[in-house]
Parts: sequence; C-alpha cells; structure tokens
Amino acid sequence: MWGGRFAEGPSSVMREINASIPFDKALWRQDIAASKAHAAMLGACGIVTAEDALAIERGLDTVAGEYAASGVPEDWDLEDIHMVTESRLAELIGPAAGRLHTGRSRNDQVATDFRLWVRDALDEVDGALAALQAALVTRAGEHADSIMPGFTHLQTAQPVTLGHHLLAYYEMLRRDRSRMADARRRLNESPLGSAALAGTGFPIDRDMTAQALGFDRPTANSLDAVSDRDFALDYLQAATQCALHLSRLAEEFILWASQPFGFVRLPDALSTGSSIMPQKKNPDAAELVRGHSGRITGCLVALTVTMKGLPLAYSKDMQDDKPPVFEAHGLLGLSLAAMTGMVADATFNTARMRQAAELGYATATDLADWLVRQADIPFRQAHHITGAAVKLAESRGVALNALSLADLQAIDGRITDAVFAALSVEASVAARASHGGTAPAEVRKRVAEARGALGLE
Repeated sequence: MWGGRFAEGPSSVMREINASIPFDKALWRQDIAASKAHAAMLGACGIVTAEDALAIERGLDTVAGEYAASGVPEDWDLEDIHMVTESRLAELIGPAAGRLHTGRSRNDQVATDFRLWVRDALDEVDGALAALQAALVTRAGEHADSIMPGFTHLQTAQPVTLGHHLLAYYEMLRRDRSRMADARRRLNESPLGSAALAGTGFPIDRDMTAQALGFDRPTANSLDAVSDRDFALDYLQAATQCALHLSRLAEEFILWASQPFGFVRLPDALSTGSSIMPQKKNPDAAELVRGHSGRITGCLVALTVTMKGLPLAYSKDMQDDKPPVFEAHGLLGLSLAAMTGMVADATFNTARMRQAAELGYATATDLADWLVRQADIPFRQAHHITGAAVKLAESRGVALNALSLADLQAIDGRITDAVFAALSVEASVAARASHGGTAPAEVRKRVAEARGALGLE
C-alpha cells in the first residue's frame, strides 16, 4: 500500500499494533456503501469512466456478498477493512479497482464509515428503548391502583402506586431517546471528499455522495471532518446515561426480589441458581445490567482520554476510537433486552407491597397536611404534632390509623375523627392528584399519553 516510500517492511510488532482489521471489519457494510456512493459520484463527474464506475460497483456487490456469506478475512498485512476490500476488489476487476480511491483518503473514508455505523447504532438503540418503554407503560397501566411504599434514602416516605413508580423509568428513557436523537442529528454530515485533511483537487460532488448515504449535508471543514470524533463521544455519553438508568432499574429489581422485600418474582428465563444452595434464585441478569453500566462508562472515559490533546488533523491514536464504541453498543443492547424481558415478565406481589406501605408510617405527611387544611395550623407546627403522633404509634407498635381519637387529641385537641379518612394508604395516593402525581387517575392519564406517544393506541 505504501511500500514505495519504505525500503523495509514493518516489524512484527509494528504489524500487530498497526492492524485494525480484527475490529474494524465490523464496518464492512458501511465501507461498501460509502465506496459505492463514491464510485458512482466519480463516474457521474467524469473523473473515472462510466465503465470503470460500473465495474467497481458490481465488484463491490460481489465483495459484499462474500463478506455476508463467509465473513471478512483478517489480513494483517492489509491493515484495515478499507484495504482488505480494495485488495479483493482488485482481484475481481483488475486495475479499475485502483481508481476507487481517487479523490479520497482512508482518513475521510473511515470517518464516513464510522459515522454511518454510529448512526445505525443509534437507530437500533432507539428501537430497543421504545420496546422497554412499551413494557413499562403496559405494566404501569396494569398497576395504576397497586399501592407500594415510596422511598427516600431507602426509607419509607409516602405511599405511591407501582404504576407511578414504573412510569418514572419511562420518563428517564424518554430523555435517553431524546439524547440519542440529538446525537444522530449532529452526526448526520458527510466527511466523504475531505480526503486526507485538506480536501481534493478533483472536481468531486460532495453533495451527491452525502445525499446517496442519507446525510443531511457534507461537512464544512475538511480538517475537522477527518479528525472529529464528537459523534462517537456523543453516542457514548448518551449510552452511559442510559446505562445508569438501566442500572437503577436493575438495582430496584434486585432489592425487590430479595426475601426481605418480596415485592417481585423475576422470570426464570432471566435468573440463575446456585451450585450448592438449591433454594436460590439469583437475579443475575439484573446484576449484570448493573455491572455493564460500569463498563459502558469506562468506554466513554477511554475515548475521552484518547481524544484529549490531539492536534489537527488525523492521528493514529484515533484508530482506538472504535473498540470502546463497539463494546458499549453491544453491552447496551444486551442490557436493554434483559430489562425489557424483566419488566414484561416479572410477577409483582402487590399484597406485600401494600403491606409494606402501611408499616412505615407512610401517611404521616397526610396527617400533617390534614392539620394544615382542616385545623388551619401552620405546616411547621403540624409537622411537629405529626412527629409526636408517629412517636406514640411507634412506641406501641401500631400504624397511625390504629391510634384512637383520644390518643391523637391528647397530642393536639384540634384533631377530629374526620382525620381517619385521610390516614389510609388509599386515601393518601388518591389525594396526590396534582399533575404528575401518584393518584391512580393521574397515572392512567400519563399511561394514555405515553401509549399515544409510542404509537400503541
């Protein structure tokens, strides 16, 4: 490829460190598509003959068929997917293959291929996110009335509905999809035709190749085009945020499936057993999702540090841009599939959830609110009165609504028997009907909106 400049070939170490074909062969579909677009443009612009352009196109189709059937051969002497493909093309069609590289460089070629790959990855992730959202919305609709404890600091706070809790993750994923869409919009410019770094002297038509590959426009600066990897970092940043959300959901399923909680029974298909303890049903899929978030974050850090301080334009460091993106994408896809199956097929123990909501004095805020509304007591004073009531109930080992009216009036004489209507967990969740609140009626509204947004109606 570049032997005319060198008297000797590379050492075995140089050959190994320099070759990227073991991982960049994953770009073969994008490389074929970009090469076909480039060849068609060269022919249309009269830079190569129509006969050569047609021969190149047909030859590339043959190469693509071989790759699809048998995989991409790993020839380390040819270094990368671009030269492996060009070499095979030359075997098939002869000298005309050498005209394919007119007006381009491997620098703009790999930048184009990688953008196309990341764009496809973003589309895949968006579909997987939508599937998980659909599972969450479906289960939220089933459990709009199912009461469970809401937590802060992992301590019982206020009663909520399971439907409301699941919809919280729908909202996280909605933001994840927005970040993925933003990343896709920014990357959708074509570097092809930027050549090595300065553009080319051939009268190419960059708009033609951009349109053929589905880009919105060609990039505006050739130096930036060949050295930009913001699109890969954008993807990794969005993937990392998504993985953090999946990890939080996985952690909750892990906790809920434990015997002290007993809120959920996970599907057998996403659980494992123990080699020594026959009773065990371990939430391994959820634990691996939680673990994958660390690896995906590591991929973001790896590429961030690789790109730090690189001068314009292309540097060989940037060959290391693809492995972290490929790894993160694979892990994210597995994590999304696992959590989608878990949400869809888990069995929720709603009786246990309701019981837990009653045990933690979760309606204490409702007592304070009742004192504010019905007795016209300032909230801070109502908070103090309620705290005394909780202390009394705790000392007796009973729920708040198990205290007698006499007990409550001994704390504050302004309390009447009307307070008991506000102290049940059902009354508590029903009262929180503000927009975005946990009231069953409000949850059903949000479920209907979400189903509409997802096209499930």
